[in-house]
Amino acid sequence: MSEKNREGRRTARQKLAAEREKQKSRDKRRRALIVGASVVGVLGLAAVIGVIAANAGKDDGSESSGPVVAPSGAQGKDSLAIPVGQESAKSTLVIWEDFRCPACKAFELAYRDTIHELTDAGQLKVEYHLATIIDGNMGGTGSRKAANAAACAQDAGKFPAYHDVLFTDQPAETDDAYADEDKLLDLAGKVDGLDTTAFQECVENGTHNSWVEKSNEAFRSGGFSGTPTVLLDGKNVYQDRSMTPAKLKQLVEDANK
Repeated sequence: MSEKNREGRRTARQKLAAEREKQKSRDKRRRALIVGASVVGVLGLAAVIGVIAANAGKDDGSESSGPVVAPSGAQGKDSLAIPVGQESAKSTLVIWEDFRCPACKAFELAYRDTIHELTDAGQLKVEYHLATIIDGNMGGTGSRKAANAAACAQDAGKFPAYHDVLFTDQPAETDDAYADEDKLLDLAGKVDGLDTTAFQECVENGTHNSWVEKSNEAFRSGGFSGTPTVLLDGKNVYQDRSMTPAKLKQLVEDANK
């Protein structure tokens, strides 16, 4: 795709986003006025002013509200796991990750090649679970929006490649760059066949936002200490200080003998 076409699409997305924000503001003011009118007869003018002021400064949560839409092929309880690898693999690696988490990036860069080798060989199945703890700790929405985009990539059958791109290009923990949907869409250009209209709409509409929030709730209620949490056949191997990619490979190969 030419740079001119890409810039044109980016400009169109920006215009669409601006119009969406204007409409959201108009809808918010309209809701506030409706609420105010209904309250006036009972509570009086002072209460009306309070209701309008409260609504003006309150996040209505519209980006993360709505039905829980699991990405294509999601498995496990409440369909919160994105599987990679053959179902028949004897070993299962469960990974809880946050795309803004520096420790998750360090794990991915160290273990990625080994994990790909084992999944490609049919020896290992990986179940990815997405969390948004950095959004909660640092503020922002980059963890959630990146996770939604990754789920959109799963719909397109491109999750592993896009997952790797998100960690390779991960911004600094304090930089909420993934809150910018244009950034997420630009990164899709690094994955063959992902930068499509369907993917763009999925990212911009936050199709899987509620699913991401549900996944994060499962992480918080799971008693995990942080991300990444990495479980090999139920054992937390990330907490094993002697663990290396070579040792992980040996454990999986032994299980397949």
